[in-house]
Amino acid sequence: MTVERNDLTLRPLSGPDELPLFTRLPYQTNDKLAADLAEGRRRPSWMWMALRGDRLIARAAWWSRPHQDTPLLLDVFDLDDDAPDRLDAGARLLRTAMAEVVPPGAPIPEYIRFVPPDWRESPGPRRAAEERRSVAEGLGARPLVERLRMEWRRGGPVPEPGGRLAFRPVGDTEELIGLMTEVLDGTLDAHGRADLTRMPARAAAEAHYEDELARYRSPREWWRIATLPDGDPVGFVVPAHNGYNPVIAYIGVRPAHRGRGYVDEILGEGTRVLAAQGVDRIRASTDVGNTPMAKAFARAGYPAFEHQLDMTWS
Repeated sequence: MTVERNDLTLRPLSGPDELPLFTRLPYQTNDKLAADLAEGRRRPSWMWMALRGDRLIARAAWWSRPHQDTPLLLDVFDLDDDAPDRLDAGARLLRTAMAEVVPPGAPIPEYIRFVPPDWRESPGPRRAAEERRSVAEGLGARPLVERLRMEWRRGGPVPEPGGRLAFRPVGDTEELIGLMTEVLDGTLDAHGRADLTRMPARAAAEAHYEDELARYRSPREWWRIATLPDGDPVGFVVPAHNGYNPVIAYIGVRPAHRGRGYVDEILGEGTRVLAAQGVDRIRASTDVGNTPMAKAFARAGYPAFEHQLDMTWS
């Protein structure tokens, strides 16, 4: 589909050969787009441009897990910061593209943007984030959460077992989903809280498992249950590889065992599992407002290298 509006052309990519045009606007995902297309995480029809002649004024791209039929995230939305009409062009592009990319009746995917940790104090990143947020808000989106993106690097601390907990592999899917259901009680995670406004905790845990954890191709033998010496489960950690990086995909402590520092030992086990694979880095994320988890990652040698701004239409 191609739309001509005034002097703007709004259209999706014709194919991977147009990536040099699409990547004229800088953003950190540019170097991943070719691989994403090849591996089925993106489609040319999900990657849209607003062009004035051969000048790229705005662009948007959606992402999904490999070979899914509907997109999960709007993770690229950029404007030519020198174009006087960039906000209007961006709004027209998003409105037109969403009507084509999102199936009728389907939920509109969240919009995420990566920003430097000091983005509020840096005029350029702050203006860019606020302008893009403004466009999305004009189309009905609202801010959901700001998240920390953290990274452990090879050579960083690999803690020794603390001795209070024992670790074993996850017994089966039912065991893990049961623990995931429990840790939603009192969760500080914004996405988890939002899920609980729409469905019971068990359904939210099942959806999280099926939509994310079950799709990882890394060994499930990496997943760990933390127990007390008597075998009582305290929590769990899911080390994995998400197709881009080794990650701490999920970590949780049962409500009855919170406040005793167990999270440090559980995170330490997840770090040991991945470090033993010889990885160069491990990535993780948590909400800025989840102070206990953010502090645990900082203690474990995972500094924040950037933030993530999430917006939702739900």
